[in-house]
Amino acid sequence: MTCGMGISAAKAGLGAAAVSAQPVATNTQTAQPVTDSPRTKVPPPPGPAPEGMVWIPGGEFWMGAEEFPDAQPWHRVSVDGIWMDKTEVTNNQFAKFVKATKYVTLAERAPRAEDFPGAPPENLVAGSVVFSPPDHAVKLNDHFQWWSYVKGANWRHPEGPNSTVKDRGKYPVIHIAYQDAVAYAKWAGKRLPTEAEFEFAQRGGLERKPYAWGDELRPDGKFMANTFQGHFPDKDTKEDGHERAAPVASFPPNKYGLYDMAGNVWEWTSDWYRHDYYKTLAAEGPLTRNPLGPVDSLDPSEPGVKKKVHRGGSFLCTDQYCARYIAGGRGKGEPDTGTNHVGFRMVHEAR
Repeated sequence: MTCGMGISAAKAGLGAAAVSAQPVATNTQTAQPVTDSPRTKVPPPPGPAPEGMVWIPGGEFWMGAEEFPDAQPWHRVSVDGIWMDKTEVTNNQFAKFVKATKYVTLAERAPRAEDFPGAPPENLVAGSVVFSPPDHAVKLNDHFQWWSYVKGANWRHPEGPNSTVKDRGKYPVIHIAYQDAVAYAKWAGKRLPTEAEFEFAQRGGLERKPYAWGDELRPDGKFMANTFQGHFPDKDTKEDGHERAAPVASFPPNKYGLYDMAGNVWEWTSDWYRHDYYKTLAAEGPLTRNPLGPVDSLDPSEPGVKKKVHRGGSFLCTDQYCARYIAGGRGKGEPDTGTNHVGFRMVHEAR
């Protein structure tokens, strides 16, 4: 499962269909040697770094994760070098874009009835989906218990009309739909990363490690990412210092100098989501170069609903429900839907 399941139902105001909790599947393939990348020194960048970006040198790596069925099988991928934002796009950065372009995000626009058949008319008002934890323990087969469509919630008002980003300039911008991220990218002269580019960058040169920083979730007891502690979804004990999203770069960077590549907020990629895409790639040959994702989308849990891939996990990820802060973990979301645990970062090619 992913911590975003039930969002579609929350947005429609219809309630989520009950889904039985399923055990996490493990990879049945013969294990490959787990080693660090043979690269001992990161190749130099092609020129001066653009502001706020770092050079990701590109190369070959094992893509996948044995913890999740949709991230299997392991397969060999090659990606070209790119510049990537050190952090998720912040509220301050997004505000500059809005000021310059007068752009209005999807969450700030009233939904159309034809786009949400069956939605109560009173829900067809501008707003977004917000994590709303119950005040008591609940079974994890009814996702509607912790997702709510909140009128007036958007990037300026993350928890609803009475909230503000006034003192959150360095927090990741949230409630961003896919087309909002694409609009920002066009203005900035950048683009969203592919799923393969994100994972290569996330791993930071480490081959087949469970985390972006190595083998242990908390090396020497140190928190390396903003995730969920306590009892999901009702009680986050905030042992890592944060109950919701944290300011960007609150945790150590990976070996490429990238922050928050695991946890904090999910990040949009340009790929369509298919649960079986990795099987297709593995069957095509021993090495795939610069994969761009499938040409269509298929999520068996919601057939007919097209989704884009999210990467990196969020502050809601926990081993009790969604441990997709694990390197290679995949998320998914409808392109027209933003939430308070999804953001994005940008890349561009060498110039």
